[in-house]
Amino acid sequence: MDVRLRRVYEPASSDDGKRILVDRVWPRGLSKDKARLDEWEKDAAPSTELRKWYGHDVDRFEEFIRRYDAELAEPERASAFGRLRELAGQGTVTLLTATKDVDHSQAAVLAARLRDSG
Repeated sequence: MDVRLRRVYEPASSDDGKRILVDRVWPRGLSKDKARLDEWEKDAAPSTELRKWYGHDVDRFEEFIRRYDAELAEPERASAFGRLRELAGQGTVTLLTATKDVDHSQAAVLAARLRDSG
C-alpha cells in the first residue's frame, strides 16, 4: 500500500492520490478550497480526551499509540479505519494532519496500521 503523510498546510501534489484529513478538528486558518481534500475521516481521529492527554508530548508517544490502538478497535473508529483501508487498497492515499510533528501524530499511527494491514 502506498500510504503517505503530509501536513494539510503544505501545497497539494499531483502524486498525493486521495487526500484524506484525519484530524477531528478542522485545521485553523485553512479554507476548504485550499485544503483540496478528497475526504475528511474525522471518526478515525483519536478522542478529544486522548488528544488532550497526549498534547503532542513526544515522551508520551508510545503510550499514545497503545491507547489509540485501543480506540481504533471501537466500532465507530474501526469503521472509519476500514474506509481508509478500502481507499488505500485502491491506490495512493495521503493522510493529512495539521500537526507540526507528523512523525509523532495519529496520522503516522494510522499510516503504519494501514501498511501493516495491506
